[in-house]
Amino acid sequence: YCVCVCVCQAQLHAVFSSFGPVYLLKVSPNAPLHPPGFYALIKFFSAAHAAAAQRITDGRPLVDDSPLKVKLSSKQTPHFLSGSSRVLSHAHCLELANHVLGFNGWTSDIITLKKLTNEEEGEEEEGGGAGQRRLKFGCVLQLRFPHHGQTSRGAAVLEDCFTCTGPDVFLQRCCRLQRLVREKALVQAFSSVLLILLGNGKVMVEVKQTPDQFLADDTEGVLQVISPVDCVCGRVGMGG
Repeated sequence: YCVCVCVCQAQLHAVFSSFGPVYLLKVSPNAPLHPPGFYALIKFFSAAHAAAAQRITDGRPLVDDSPLKVKLSSKQTPHFLSGSSRVLSHAHCLELANHVLGFNGWTSDIITLKKLTNEEEGEEEEGGGAGQRRLKFGCVLQLRFPHHGQTSRGAAVLEDCFTCTGPDVFLQRCCRLQRLVREKALVQAFSSVLLILLGNGKVMVEVKQTPDQFLADDTEGVLQVISPVDCVCGRVGMGG
């Protein structure tokens, strides 16, 4: 059963991802009263990609030489019309931006990445035993969309408390936390970006500007070296 599902899911992903980035692909067995088999729920970021995939794949034998019945879902509201502010994952942000804008259509620059714990705080966490370390990093990152004249900034702060058993462990934890805080800042910057796919194939980029972009609790000690920022709190548009 697990092997069949994995093979089926891989085949479906290979077919449908050719139409555009896939946000979600879920394969489930048919209900007990239905004939044996599987059905799949596939979500695209773009309604245009979903419509093209349905039109071209419906009735075609794409998996195990069996014709597929492919229909557009009428039960779910497109993400960007639902009022939801759910943030995309780091991987989804990169996949969508690279597919829609191209690898040269956007850039990310780290404005600041700094450690927010001093040496005294890092040596031993209050109330902890010997070897307890506390790390805290903050990051401010800027996205640029050169072909559209738009920029967006994101900020993130992450903390990690752990038992340090040697310099290698401390270094690994530092590298990991720096990577995670960069990813979180990038996601936060993308959350204000709306990608609009036009019918002629062109893409528009809009950035929602809000004066309360960065909350003080989230950026304490990070933004002191730069000017105030006006940005963010939207979503990357989705449909399908």
